[in-house]
Amino acid sequence: MHRIFPCWRQTKIAIIHGAALSASCVVSYWLITHILGHSIAVSRDDDFLGGMWATIATLFVYRFSYEQSIGAALSRMTSTAVSFVLCLVYLLMFPFHLWGLAALIGIGTVTMSLIGRSDDIVTTGITTAVVMVVAAISPRQAWIQPVLRMVDTIVGVSVGVVAAWLSLRAVRPSALSKSRRDPAGSTGGAGLVSRV
Repeated sequence: MHRIFPCWRQTKIAIIHGAALSASCVVSYWLITHILGHSIAVSRDDDFLGGMWATIATLFVYRFSYEQSIGAALSRMTSTAVSFVLCLVYLLMFPFHLWGLAALIGIGTVTMSLIGRSDDIVTTGITTAVVMVVAAISPRQAWIQPVLRMVDTIVGVSVGVVAAWLSLRAVRPSALSKSRRDPAGSTGGAGLVSRV
C-alpha cells in the first residue's frame, strides 16, 4: 500500500537534506562575496555574479548520496574546465562577438563528445554562454570572467560535496559505507529515503 504522507523518518531526512542544502548555498555565496570578493579586486556586480555562480555549483552537486555528488562534481568541473579554456583563449585574443559565442559552443560540443562526456554538453554550453555574455557586459578585462567563474565553480562544488557528505553522515552514520556496498542506494533521493 502506498502511503500519501511520509513516515517521520522520511520527513526527518527531507528536513535535514533541505536544511543542509540551504546552509551550503549560504556558505558558497558568502565565501565568494565576502572572502574572495574582498581579496580579489572585482566589481560589486562580479561579486554578486560570483556568489550566484558558486550557489548554482553547490545546487548542482549536492545530492542524496555521496557517489552521486562526486559524479555531479566531476560533471560540473569537466564542463567548467572546457568552457574555461575555450573562453579564456578566445577572450585573450578577441572581444565578445555573437559568432564567437556560437563557435565556442560548437567547439565545446565537439570537445565534450570526443572526450566521452556528451551528457555534459548542455552544462558546457550554458557555462560558455554565461561567461561570454558577462564578458560582453563588462568588456574591460573580459578575459578575467572565465577565471572568476572557474574559482566560483571550484568553491561551490567543494562546498556541495562536503555538505552532501556531512548531511549523509548526519542522517545515517552507516549510510556512507552501506551506499558504497549497495548500488541501489546510490540511485538518488528515492533510494535512500525508501530504504529507511
